[in-house]
Amino acid sequence: MILENRPVARATALIVLSACCFGSLTTITLFITRSGLSLLPAMAWRYFLAALALLLLARSSLGDISRRHALRIMLVGGCGQALITYLSLLALDYVPVGPLGFLFYTYPAWVAVIAAITGKEQLTLSKLVALTIAMAGITVMVGTPFSASLDPRGVMLALGTALLYALYLPALLNVQRGTPPLVSAFYLVSGVFISFLIAGSLTQTLKMPHTPSLWALLILVSLVGTVMAFVSLIAGLRILGSVRTSIIATVEPFFTAILGVVLLNEAFSLTMLAGGALIASAVLILQWTGRAQSRVEQPT
Repeated sequence: MILENRPVARATALIVLSACCFGSLTTITLFITRSGLSLLPAMAWRYFLAALALLLLARSSLGDISRRHALRIMLVGGCGQALITYLSLLALDYVPVGPLGFLFYTYPAWVAVIAAITGKEQLTLSKLVALTIAMAGITVMVGTPFSASLDPRGVMLALGTALLYALYLPALLNVQRGTPPLVSAFYLVSGVFISFLIAGSLTQTLKMPHTPSLWALLILVSLVGTVMAFVSLIAGLRILGSVRTSIIATVEPFFTAILGVVLLNEAFSLTMLAGGALIASAVLILQWTGRAQSRVEQPT
């Protein structure tokens, strides 16, 4: 059975898996930078190792798409992802992590608005309810940025990153349509690697990892936070669409917070638990309504 015909529940699980993999990035990257490798070369090695792994996994299917199609995935997917990563890191120079998280995770709302305006997806009552609950969960867990005096440059960068990601998801959905997830992920990750390689070369910051533990962390972030993350995202996105995908992906900051508690000895709070429960409720609403819709659409 082809991937597009699999149940909504499986697609939802793929997006949850993708969000958890992306959610591990902050913690693993922190360990990498603490081990002596700065952020830019860490990202370059991350995407190089991920591209190498995807090349091994997808090598028999890479010739199934044209060079023009492959280049489109690299430009739209790869360069878009690299720009989003760069802008979000740049925003941290002006605003703390908490407000940045709140501002960035407004992107599901932007996705919904853009989808409604362009007519790409129908904005149903269930999606609106789930979106509202998910946004409430993010607010409870991360807090709002309005209680502190924030640098306008950081606010604009964070909101710009959220809007860019809202445009990126439907663009990624469109550009990889009809292409196997492993193949799409390979070209996307390769595009990001080339972007960071150019940036690292221009800034002369690229260097080799110098310890076995650092190599282990880079392999971990490339396989979990990149290969699994992008393949699951692409596979689930094509089934669920950009609106539902973006709402379900709000589990990411909750998983990041849990890893912080487990691996970084950060404090566990009731607000974290309450926010996670609200986000989980939004995911369950989308899964239940999606399965109900699938049953209705089945031929009798």
